[in-house]
Amino acid sequence: MDTDVPALRSLAQTYFDAAYEMDAEKFASIFHPSSSVTKVGEDGDVAVTPIAAWLASVRNMNAPKQHDFERDDQILSIDVERELALLKVKLQIPPRTFTDLLSCLKVNGTWRIVQKVMTSKV
Repeated sequence: MDTDVPALRSLAQTYFDAAYEMDAEKFASIFHPSSSVTKVGEDGDVAVTPIAAWLASVRNMNAPKQHDFERDDQILSIDVERELALLKVKLQIPPRTFTDLLSCLKVNGTWRIVQKVMTSKV
């Protein structure tokens, strides 16, 4: 357990770096292949996107790094219970600020994101 919080902080840093670089492979390295991304969609209903489809869309996005946007990455909380963890993070992908809840499981000794629930504002 003493190594879990540092490992989760490292996972969060990889997540922040992947978002800043819009690096789908870096994201793929920390998401479990059966994970998904959930948000309130344009129609106001729940929208669930399988990780493979979400990673495909990431590959077509402009990276904040390409525009030298300033980073504001924050780990707001880390809650660990045995092989389960919940990370609450905040980051900027201009013009939006995102708050993400990352549900993680320790799979074969390695922390992986199994569910991302997100919201954003301009």
